[in-house]
Amino acid sequence: MLIFDQVSKQIGQTNILENVSFAIRPQEFVSIIGPSGAGKSTIINMITGFSRPTSGEVKIDDIKINKLRGNRLQMVRRKMGVVFQDYKLLPRKTVAENVGFAMEVCGADEEEISKKVAEVLEIVGLSHRMGEFPATLSGGERQRAAIARALAHNPALLLADEPTGNLDPATAWGIMELLQKINGLGTTVILTTHNPAIVDRLQKRVIRIDGGKIVSDQQNASY
Repeated sequence: MLIFDQVSKQIGQTNILENVSFAIRPQEFVSIIGPSGAGKSTIINMITGFSRPTSGEVKIDDIKINKLRGNRLQMVRRKMGVVFQDYKLLPRKTVAENVGFAMEVCGADEEEISKKVAEVLEIVGLSHRMGEFPATLSGGERQRAAIARALAHNPALLLADEPTGNLDPATAWGIMELLQKINGLGTTVILTTHNPAIVDRLQKRVIRIDGGKIVSDQQNASY
């Protein structure tokens, strides 16, 4: 369970978030929508602990994320996968190496890495591209590789921050179908987007934020 409890974030005299409260249950698929600058990415950064609230609490399974530091925060982050608009793939590593790299730095052995890389690339439909470098991939394939990398640690929670912002509509919907597939396998998915077509087609729970405040929170909702 992810809980935001009266979370506010202030930088100088500017309110980035103001008394934001919501709860997301395990295995939910939730879209957080709103215009640019509304506070969507700040919410993602609060969940990962890269940003801390000025007041209020962010909790995952009763662990107060905003109170964690150092190794304890890193351990919680390993239970999350994060996907960004700009992919963040390492250009000099192949698809397989990009996916396996996060496991490698955490001390996983070669056999474990090889098995997991094959598994997640099968899930995202990139088994045939595992030996390719990012520069040879399409935008959609790069995002699929980024999603595969995010799945390498079997995350309970997948955060997708504007993952289709650089993609054409058909490719973007392919990514959404993949996120729904991952959600169906038991992973909680939180999507931030300002793409109305995607939200309307998904018909999932939608939290709308504007000016740092939640203005609506509805199930089976449109943009």
